[in-house]
Amino acid sequence: MSQGIHRKIRSDAVWAEVRKAWEDGETARSVARRYDVGVHALWKRREAEGWTRPEPNAGPVEPAEGWGAYVQGRRDAFEARLEEARALAECLVEAMKDERLTRAPHWHIPWLYRWRADHLGAEAAARDRERAREAGHPWAEVFWDEDGVLRPLWRLDEEMARLHPQDWRRAVGVPEGVEVEAP
Repeated sequence: MSQGIHRKIRSDAVWAEVRKAWEDGETARSVARRYDVGVHALWKRREAEGWTRPEPNAGPVEPAEGWGAYVQGRRDAFEARLEEARALAECLVEAMKDERLTRAPHWHIPWLYRWRADHLGAEAAARDRERAREAGHPWAEVFWDEDGVLRPLWRLDEEMARLHPQDWRRAVGVPEGVEVEAP
């Protein structure tokens, strides 16, 4: 019994269609899958027979999944990002209405404080600090320096992660048992 390499033998007509599909811009992997030929065999034929593709400025190359599926995938991804952005905007609008920031998720509080200080001024930042102290928030003593000046946003984000390490791990997607240092 032979234990040699099993070779796929394809007719010249199949290889002519493979060539046309590849030269029309379809990916080698997609063509190989569709015509049941090896990618390596396709590349060897391409080299041996001098297959070429049109210049790139001839237009976009159709993706392996086809334009319909490609556009649908892009549309779905866009709509998911849009929905996420709208949900965030709604969350932040609600948080902005509440000067005590009791309805804001932890990860938005640093940005909200920074925004209020930058846009509403030092008086708003001082009120925010006083409200945080009154509410007993753990960040009340680390978000502002000893002169009462709100620290930079990157520092606020680091402090929030330090104060809530388990929440930070869940938000970032770090599995339990993996040793990492929060920012």
